[in-house]
Amino acid sequence: MLDAPVRGVLDRINEAAPGDRLRVVVAAPGGYGKTALLSEITNTAVRVVDDAHLLDDASLRSLASEPLLVLAYRPWPRRALLAELTRGAVVVPLAPLSHGQVRELLNAPKPVADFVFAQTGGVPLFVERLGAVAEVSADVLSAFRAELDWLDADLQKFLLAAEAGAAQRLDLLSALLDKDFDEVSDIIEAARATGLLAEDGTLLPLAQRAVGSLTRAERRIAVRQKLAQLQLDRGGPVLELVRPLLDTGIGGPVFVAAARETLASDPALAARLFKASTGGGVPSAETAASWATASAMAGDLDGALRLADQVISASDSPHRRTAAEVAAVALAHRGQLARSTELFRWAATPYAAAFAGIGLIGTGHLFEETPPQPPTMLGGAASLMLQGVRQSVVGAETTALSTLVRASSMLEPAGGAVLLPDSPAALAALVAVHCGEPNVAESVLDRAVETGTGGVLMSVRHRLLQAWLHMLRGNLAVARETLMSVRGAFEPRDWIFAVALEVGVARRNSDLATLRRTWEQACEAVLRHPVDLFSLLPLGEFAAAAARLRDQERLAPHLAQAGALLRSLGNPPLWATQLHWSLLHAAIIDENTAAAEEHAAALAVHRERSRYCAILSAAAECWLDVVAGEVDADRVEEAARSLHAVGLWWDASRLAGQAAIRTSDRQAMVRLLDCARLLQGRPVSVRRGAEDAAPVVEDAGKLSDREREVAQLVVEGMTYKQVGDRLFISAKTVEHHMARMRQRLGSTSRSDLLAQLRHIIGSGA
Repeated sequence: MLDAPVRGVLDRINEAAPGDRLRVVVAAPGGYGKTALLSEITNTAVRVVDDAHLLDDASLRSLASEPLLVLAYRPWPRRALLAELTRGAVVVPLAPLSHGQVRELLNAPKPVADFVFAQTGGVPLFVERLGAVAEVSADVLSAFRAELDWLDADLQKFLLAAEAGAAQRLDLLSALLDKDFDEVSDIIEAARATGLLAEDGTLLPLAQRAVGSLTRAERRIAVRQKLAQLQLDRGGPVLELVRPLLDTGIGGPVFVAAARETLASDPALAARLFKASTGGGVPSAETAASWATASAMAGDLDGALRLADQVISASDSPHRRTAAEVAAVALAHRGQLARSTELFRWAATPYAAAFAGIGLIGTGHLFEETPPQPPTMLGGAASLMLQGVRQSVVGAETTALSTLVRASSMLEPAGGAVLLPDSPAALAALVAVHCGEPNVAESVLDRAVETGTGGVLMSVRHRLLQAWLHMLRGNLAVARETLMSVRGAFEPRDWIFAVALEVGVARRNSDLATLRRTWEQACEAVLRHPVDLFSLLPLGEFAAAAARLRDQERLAPHLAQAGALLRSLGNPPLWATQLHWSLLHAAIIDENTAAAEEHAAALAVHRERSRYCAILSAAAECWLDVVAGEVDADRVEEAARSLHAVGLWWDASRLAGQAAIRTSDRQAMVRLLDCARLLQGRPVSVRRGAEDAAPVVEDAGKLSDREREVAQLVVEGMTYKQVGDRLFISAKTVEHHMARMRQRLGSTSRSDLLAQLRHIIGSGA
């Protein structure tokens, strides 16, 4: 592994005659290969001295008369006699191994060589110790014990400081070691001479591990504590110094400082640091309030509420209002919007006043006064959120949506560094869904997820609302996949949406078994979450499911509360329209014509208010006519396409499909089925009418497009009724398709037919 210049010097040494005069110096830190180089000297006439820096003065003077002399030593400590003895000598430069040399030496694959080089910096001794491995063993670290133990106390303390990341902080090192800067520089030079430091003065990764594992824990803790306190006194960051001390049982102000440092980026770690700061004792009111904030931001609402309640109960604490805000946020996520609003109003801070206003409107109380907000991102966003929610009730829909979208954009730079009872993105998405602007809802939610608005606490809500959009569009598999991706211990507000998604997907899939299985959860979710303005979407979904399961009585009190809530706000069209649309479908499912007509009439009241209201009103009247058997294909297609345009893709396809199976006009049926398939995002077949209306003669063992669809769903386990609901045909038509396939394939039984269909579908025949 020696390069050409070094080999040239070796040749000169080995070829020197006894009468020649030659002096060679090999000066390098420990581990750089000095001893290995000396072992290559075969000339017995040469006096070879290793570790010359350890010799006393007398021994060094005795070497002055040697004509052929090779000295190897470390660059520290500096010795005047060594400098005099080696004046004019040939210097052999030793450097760490390059990456290529490490790979060649170890004969290892590139990933292993990369790891070894990164850990050792190419120092030959350390490369040899580590070997061709991709992990550091305890035995490798133990090999450092001998060289660490003989270092003096100041040098050992410096290495501990370097292990803590303070190798380049002369001010901290000076205070830690109680030395002036010149003395500290000498200690650093002594550390460099050990070979443990990289070129930038920091510990090599392997050496850092060794120092950390081989030094007594109490010494490491003491050095880190002192460094952290010194850094805190200077107003600098302390997190990286304090983090390794988390589980040591010690506490103090440095932990509080570290917690505040990481609160915005890692609230869970901040909560641990606040806890550690108490040293197992009772936290101060200030620490408890901050700890509660961190716990809430990390999603630990139980812990946040316990800590906040402790602070609120301390009547003489100036931190009660902060704790009240934290508790209010936690209760909002728990679905207790009324109690949350009370706490926000009691806190009476500028932000709290805005969120209290939103809560008042959400629970049916108009809030006239707009409190002034601080000129911050959160202050501006809170003000716009309140303004947008008020506009959704008493103003124009487009204005409300615009205001909330601006609020969401304003808060994006804050990411997860804010504690919110609800996010402007979630409110904007709700308003967008209620007024038929799904693309706006999708855009604002995508941005919120990308920027992490509201942190962990809001992430689930944003993802559930994304799933809701997929469900409305009929992307049921995607909706369920999104729901599954956020599975966990939901808070009540998220749980009611999650259960409503399960119910909604099951209903749209005609999956009665799942609907029945999930219904009890739905009833419990409604009980746990009092009705408010922002939970009307799941309530409407539950109403349709209740009608399907003939269990409307259990939901009736909650629907009555929703009606009372809307009346107290003056029946705002934006919020009332979507609920009436859901209740219309519940009535149709229940075959309650009178109730369906009432909801259609309620939709008609607001049809002049906005395009969305007009579309739902026209679609409602068209749907009632279809149910009554009066199918106007032009009118149905127009209503269905209008529903599709406002994001209700599944409803649009359903309307066209229901009309298709109720008309006696064959041409209209084909046209409406094609419309249903198109709006559902499925390909339209030019042979659709013929396939559905009459048997199609196919080659034996071949299936028509429609037969293939029917076969696929039956093989998947669906009933004829479920297949019919999915394809917008009657169960009787499905039965006819199955009978034709059985006859053509010559199946002797249902099991034989299913086996043949599985084979045909699997082979693509």
